Amino acid sequence: MCEPYEMLANAIVLQAVEDYRRALRKLKSNPDYSPAIYTKREVERFFRSRWYAELTSVDPAILIRELKKEVA
Repeated sequence: MCEPYEMLANAIVLQAVEDYRRALRKLKSNPDYSPAIYTKREVERFFRSRWYAELTSVDPAILIRELKKEVA
């Protein structure tokens, strides 16, 4: 059973993953769409942050690579 803080950490990471997927999909159809470019950069920065490392043990490089493959 997950503790409440673990559930919150999971929710934060999952929201970032969904935001990243959405940004990648928008960029696939419109590579110059500024809001999606901004979101993609911000989420990548989050994935590489110390805070992300505190929330999960999932390797950010692998996560980014797999999400890009999924959307491609």
